[in-house]
Amino acid sequence: MVTEAEIRTFVDGATHYFAIAANQPAAIGSPYLVTEGLPAVHEYSGLIGISGRRQGAVCFTAPRAMLMVLLMRMNETDTSEANMRDLIGEVANTISGNARRDFGADFVISVPDVHTTRKGETLPLPVNIRSFVIPINWRSHSAKLIVCLD
Repeated sequence: MVTEAEIRTFVDGATHYFAIAANQPAAIGSPYLVTEGLPAVHEYSGLIGISGRRQGAVCFTAPRAMLMVLLMRMNETDTSEANMRDLIGEVANTISGNARRDFGADFVISVPDVHTTRKGETLPLPVNIRSFVIPINWRSHSAKLIVCLD
């Protein structure tokens, strides 16, 4: 199971991303463990597969409205579908890349797998590993960091 220190590494990566890229910090909500099924996701998700010393996945998922504001905050006027997908992948990759730096070479991450989903759809997260969900609040928007590690 994932440790509190490991979760903190991913949370720090997320908060660091918002502080640097958007020049405005994000607030972290109370993490919770999903005990049944898979966690709900927003419209856009960047999924990173984890292998090596640990197995599983890490996902950053956010609504379109949040990504649009984040792009504008970064002085990007192109809010096309392609840019939304690039941004969600960038956030996920940055969070996981920071974790790899902290955990070392035995923590192997995949390139981001970007998903767009409709309400009620889930992602292909490992079903045999419980997921921790960390709410991320930025401005008036809410996203989630999902950590699913064995």
